[in-house]
Amino acid sequence: MQQELCAADPALARRAAALVVEGGPPDTLILDSWARCAAAGLQAGAAVQVPVVDGGELARRRERAGGVRRLALAQMEALVPQIAGSNFLLAFADADGVILDLRTDSRFCMDDGDGIVTGSRWREADAGTNGLGTALASGQAVAVTGGEHFFERLGRISCTAAPVHDVDGSLAGVLDASSYVAARQRHTLALVRIAAVQMENALLRQRMRGRWVVALATRPEFLGTASEGLLAFDDAGRLLAANARAAQLLHGAAAAGTACEALLGERWEALVSRWRQDGAAPLRAAGGLALHAAAVARPPQALPRASRPAAVTAAPGVVADDPAVAEAFRLVEAAVRITAPILIQGETGCGKELLARHAHVASGRRGHFVAVNCGALPEGLLEAELFGHVGGAYTGARREGSVGLVASADGGTLLLDEIGELPLAQQAALLRFLDDGLVRPVGGTASRRVDVQLLAATHVPLAEAAAARRFRPDLLYRLDTVRVELPPLRRREDFCAAVRSVLATLDGASRIDDEAVARLARHDWPGNFRELRSLLTRALLRRGGGRLGLADVEPLLPPLAPAAGSALQQQASERVRRVFERCGNVSRTARELGISRTTVYRHLRAPLAR
Repeated sequence: MQQELCAADPALARRAAALVVEGGPPDTLILDSWARCAAAGLQAGAAVQVPVVDGGELARRRERAGGVRRLALAQMEALVPQIAGSNFLLAFADADGVILDLRTDSRFCMDDGDGIVTGSRWREADAGTNGLGTALASGQAVAVTGGEHFFERLGRISCTAAPVHDVDGSLAGVLDASSYVAARQRHTLALVRIAAVQMENALLRQRMRGRWVVALATRPEFLGTASEGLLAFDDAGRLLAANARAAQLLHGAAAAGTACEALLGERWEALVSRWRQDGAAPLRAAGGLALHAAAVARPPQALPRASRPAAVTAAPGVVADDPAVAEAFRLVEAAVRITAPILIQGETGCGKELLARHAHVASGRRGHFVAVNCGALPEGLLEAELFGHVGGAYTGARREGSVGLVASADGGTLLLDEIGELPLAQQAALLRFLDDGLVRPVGGTASRRVDVQLLAATHVPLAEAAAARRFRPDLLYRLDTVRVELPPLRRREDFCAAVRSVLATLDGASRIDDEAVARLARHDWPGNFRELRSLLTRALLRRGGGRLGLADVEPLLPPLAPAAGSALQQQASERVRRVFERCGNVSRTARELGISRTTVYRHLRAPLAR
């Protein structure tokens, strides 16, 4: 390659020789890129002239990027604390090399004032050898440091980039982390690669919604991590898509249309049965490699994919672009078709009642939707409130009696919210109703049959409550026929869309800057959507409407957590390590602590206190 460069440009050959002397042989990716730049007629000593698209074109490109961009924004925010302090810049560019979004911890610009800005296009043909452009041109992750840039004026910059591929292998974009050479961190390439892999895995799950998605790993504790392979199958067990890790584990045999048995060594029906019973299944793949496989997404039973009601995204303030949320909507749609009881779990304010109302709409029932807050009803009158009473049944009872909340939902949907707060005495009465569907009012002798779609919602872990004898196990078994879990706001992949959707319900004419949304994403949101709605309301009142910026939301948020290395951070990391050692799995650790998997990885990588 150096001989070819010498023939094309002797000065480039001398620079390549200098790199050999300074730090060892140049990366083949770098030399190949230099050759492409020289062939394109670029001059290494010339000024860097990076084109910038106008605002309208940038907006159109962002809109086209859609879900890929949302995934990128989430990964960029997760990378910020991992490389903070290195005078860094994070960028996400589309497949044409146009930067759609930036994140930085300080001002980052070149000597001549032409900085890396949103809308700038960093293809090799424009900017020579650079992280973004070379990752796009080569289709591989690459680090371009100092003099490895084709243009000499970029010699003070170190940039690390990884391409993001869609399920069909096409380029969906590229992630880049840049800094000045003196501040570069050697682990940045690994971090950017992991972030790109996580984006690709999330993309596969999004594209394959309503299909079987299977995770593969050589050890069960690797399931749920960035090193897992992912396969998507149709209902007949034919392969639809695979990520790069799965193709590697299966020795390149993961071609679309391949039968499951040819890949995983077992009949499709047998594997599906094992996944339904045990979750993860050890197997020996066709190549002889021992693997563990788990179904991480599955199609809703007895529900065609095309029948998903438009109400999922049409209701004000509702977004369902997060894979876990979308799966929850699909699952309740399937459950109401057979009138199966549904248990909705999730933190306070994460949207449990909204999901229940969607289930009512999807059921097509003509009766009312009745929501009962079990924690707000007076204990002594709870049974009468639920099942009604005859006139004069007790002191203070209505003279004309009452049909009760359960009977008022006849032909419709009954949501028992905060079911974990229901006293034990009333749990027995509810269990009787679930067994026979009969309601007998307090003080009465006659019963009536009531037909309701029953949903229960709680933020309380009912299995733990049952173990502590605060909740009847037999009632739990009846309610837990179909269970869905809604992730907290802080762990949702569609956080940015959720913020803008809530803002639109408050003031359709208002907008919010990306920087403000990024700052909101770094808050824990213990109150979830209720807290978000309250904060945005206060911000709008302070601002008087219009566009909300970072300065409008920052004063309404608590200070960010102490920097890594503080005593508090060490305590948090030690707690995560203890839970991880007990669980043995990153995903379970994240669920138990109520944090993201990215945060678990960050704490596990944190240096131990000495």
